[in-house]
Amino acid sequence: MVLMHTPQREEGFKAPDFSLRNIDGNMVGLADVMGEGGLVVMFICNHCPYVKAITDRIAETARRLKNEGIGVIAIMPNDTENYPQDSFENMKLFAKESGFDFPYVIDEAQEVAKAYDAVCTPDFFGFDGNGMLQYRGRLDSAMNKPATSDTVPELLEAMKGLKHGGQVATPQHSSMGCSIKWKD
Repeated sequence: MVLMHTPQREEGFKAPDFSLRNIDGNMVGLADVMGEGGLVVMFICNHCPYVKAITDRIAETARRLKNEGIGVIAIMPNDTENYPQDSFENMKLFAKESGFDFPYVIDEAQEVAKAYDAVCTPDFFGFDGNGMLQYRGRLDSAMNKPATSDTVPELLEAMKGLKHGGQVATPQHSSMGCSIKWKD
């Protein structure tokens, strides 16, 4: 496990399109998940302790975002041959155990992760309704610790601000997690 931190948001970055297999077997593309209020794309995996520590908050944040008309998708980018815990079958189990009610897709060729310049799990990208990147940061201020009453839901606040005010006023702090497991 190599600890990585996400880079700062790249100005003018537009969400690359994709077509990836969801855990229900259907193919999902960018247009399928884009909400009228924007889209959150997250790169996660099943085995990363940083992801596992926040799955309940990911699921709750996703529900709240969807209620705001903001789409949510999770992409699993890891090499499943060398990391079988992240296999497609295990993704199905992980999503069910975690209460995910949004698409959880596999990036078998790792082309989407590269197109987004994803570096770790979790890695969160918040796009406006035009597909322009407005937020790249962590889920919340608790990071991989248990949330408290003082925890700031940074991703949720950023996306709601974007939808309602047209801009992200929330500070953008780098997410941190395990490095993506790239194929040789």
